[in-house]
Amino acid sequence: MCGIAGFIDFSGKSDQRVLKDMTDAIVHRGPDGEGQWFSQNENGNENEVVVGLGHRRLAIIDLSPGGAQPMHRENLHITINGEIYNFQKIKDELIGIGHTFQSHSDTEVILEAYRAWGISCLVRFIGMFAFTLFDEEKQEVYLVRDRAGVKPLFVYRKNDLILFGSELKSLLAHPGFEKNLDLNTVAAFMQFGHVPTPHCIYKDCFKVKPGTYLKVNLSTKELEEHTYWSSSACYDKPKLNLSEAEAKEQTKTLLKSAFDYRMVSDVPVGVFLSGGYDSTGVTALLAESNPNQLKTYTISVPDIGLNEAAYAKETAQILGTKHQELECSYQEALDLIPTLPHFYDEPFADSSAIPSMLLSKWVKNEVTVALSADGGDELFAGYNRYDYLMKFGNGLNYIPSFLRKTLAYGMDKIPATSIPVLKDKYNFPNRYEKTKEILKNPSAEAIMLQLSRQYDDVQIQDLFLRPVKSLPNLYSAADLNSEYFTALSTMQAIDYRTYLVDDILQKVDRATMSASLEGREPFLDHRILEFVAQLPDDLKYKKGIKKYLLREIVHDYIPQEKMNRPKMGFAIPIENWMMNELRPIVEESFSLKFIKQQGIFNPIACKKLKDAFMGGKMEYGFKVWYFVSFQLWYKKYMA
Repeated sequence: MCGIAGFIDFSGKSDQRVLKDMTDAIVHRGPDGEGQWFSQNENGNENEVVVGLGHRRLAIIDLSPGGAQPMHRENLHITINGEIYNFQKIKDELIGIGHTFQSHSDTEVILEAYRAWGISCLVRFIGMFAFTLFDEEKQEVYLVRDRAGVKPLFVYRKNDLILFGSELKSLLAHPGFEKNLDLNTVAAFMQFGHVPTPHCIYKDCFKVKPGTYLKVNLSTKELEEHTYWSSSACYDKPKLNLSEAEAKEQTKTLLKSAFDYRMVSDVPVGVFLSGGYDSTGVTALLAESNPNQLKTYTISVPDIGLNEAAYAKETAQILGTKHQELECSYQEALDLIPTLPHFYDEPFADSSAIPSMLLSKWVKNEVTVALSADGGDELFAGYNRYDYLMKFGNGLNYIPSFLRKTLAYGMDKIPATSIPVLKDKYNFPNRYEKTKEILKNPSAEAIMLQLSRQYDDVQIQDLFLRPVKSLPNLYSAADLNSEYFTALSTMQAIDYRTYLVDDILQKVDRATMSASLEGREPFLDHRILEFVAQLPDDLKYKKGIKKYLLREIVHDYIPQEKMNRPKMGFAIPIENWMMNELRPIVEESFSLKFIKQQGIFNPIACKKLKDAFMGGKMEYGFKVWYFVSFQLWYKKYMA
C-alpha cells in the first residue's frame, strides 16, 4: 500500500521539484520511503512532453530496496499503489517462459507480465491496485484501476497537462491545477454524501472508473478509456443450477482462496472484527487455514452506544484469535472531526469515517496490514434496503396513488421524534424521511434512488442559488435491464458500483491511510462476485433472512444462537452532536454572511433547513450534516 502521483506535461514545463511536492503531499500514505522519476526533456524544448512518476512507499512485500518505486525495467516505468496477491503464481509462469527477476516484489511481476502479454495482463491479476505504467518505446502511458475500485485514482486534464494521483492533495500541489468548483458535482454530493464516480468536485478532474484503464498516446495526445472488467456484467448471465449444499461448498472454497491471498505479506497482519456475519466469516475462515494465531481488533465507544465489543470478544474466544479491544471516549471521536477535510480531500459525509480512523490509528501500533470485511452486504444481500424492497416494494404499488400521497403529506406534518417507540430505533429519523419519498413513487428503481440520496431533484434546486444539472451516474438501472436481472440483483449491482466504491471504499482507504495502515478487502476478490452474482436470489435472501448463504457458512463455526442479534453498524449519533457539542460548527456553517460570500447556496432555504432541524425535525439530520461536511471542506480548500 502506498501513494502515487505524477504528470504528463505536453508543454514540458513541469519539473522534478513539482513532482516532489506532489508526493510530499501524501506522505501519510507511505512513510517508509519516497521516489521520483522524471523523463528528460532532451532538447530543452518547451513543447516537448515530459512524464513524471512519484511514489510514497509503505513497505509490505519485499521490504528491501529492491521493492522501491518508481520501478524500471528497460523502457518500462511504473508507480503503483496496492498489491497483486497472486504475484508468485504469475512469476512462476513468467520464469517458465524465460523471464528473469531482480527482486521479490509484486511490482516487478507487473512489469514482466506487461512485457509478456501487454496490457491484457490485467485479467491475470488478483488484487487491489491503481498504477501508472509508461511504455517509453511505444510512447504510451497507462492509468489503471482495479476491478472493484478498492484503490482510488484521480486524474486532471486541461490544455496540455494531465495530472494523476491517489488523492486530490497531490494534484493540488501542481501549480498547473486550477481549483474551479463544479457546482453540479456539489449538488450531487449534497444528495449522496459523497461525489459519485467518475465525477470530481473540481472541473476538469475525474476518477478512473473501477475495472478501467486509460491509455494516453504521447504522440497524438489522445486519451482512450477501456473497460477490462465490469461488475454489472457478472449479473448479466443465467443463474447456476446448483443445490444449496453445492452452492455453499463452492462459495466457501472461493472465500477461503480470496481470504488466504489477503494474508500474503512480509509484515504483520490483523483483522477488524465487529462480531457481525461479515467480519466473523473472514476471521473464521482465516483462523481455520492459518497456523499462526490470528490477531483481531475491535473498537467501542460506549458513550455513544457504539459497543459490539462483547460480541466480538465472544466470537474471538470461540475462534481462538489473539483479540484486543480499543475503548474510546466520545471526545476522542469529536476531536477527529476538524481533521476530516485533510484526509478526505473531496467532500465526504459518512460519519462512520470517525471510528474507522480511530481504529486504524490504534491498530497501526500492532500491525501494518488490516483486513476489513466490506462488500459482504453487497454480495450476499445484507442491507436493510434489500429487505425493504423484498417485503414492501411490490405491496406499495397496490396502494392507490392518492392514498400514498396523502399519507406522505401527513408524515411531513409529524416529526419523526413524535412517533412513540419507533423514534428510539437506530437511524429511524432518516428512514422516516425516505419513506415519505418512497410513498410518492414505489418503483424498484425509485426505491433504490430514494434510499441512496437525501435530497430529491426539486429539493436540491431549492437549495442552490442558481440552477444545477443532475449528473449522469450509475444509480440508474437502465443499462441493467436484461432477462437475467431481478429486482434484488439490480439493487446489488447498483450498490456494488456506487455506494461500495464511492462511500465504503473511499472511507476505508482514507481512514487506514491516515494512519499509514494498509487496509485489505477480502470479500472484493473479483472471483467471488463472478460466482455469487449467478446464484439464485433465494440463496441470498430467503424467507426474510438477509445474507442467507453467508450465514449458513458462518454457522459452521459459530452457533446460530450466538449470531442472532441486531445489526449495529458503525453508527455515530451525529444528529445529537450537532444539536449539542457541534452546534457552534453548525451555526458557523449556516452563517448568513458566509453563505452570501460563497454565492453557492440559497440563504433562505439554508435557514429554513437549519431552523427545522434545530426545532426538532431530526429526520433532517443527514441533510444538515452533508451541508456542514461540505462547508468544512470548502473552508479548507476553497475559502
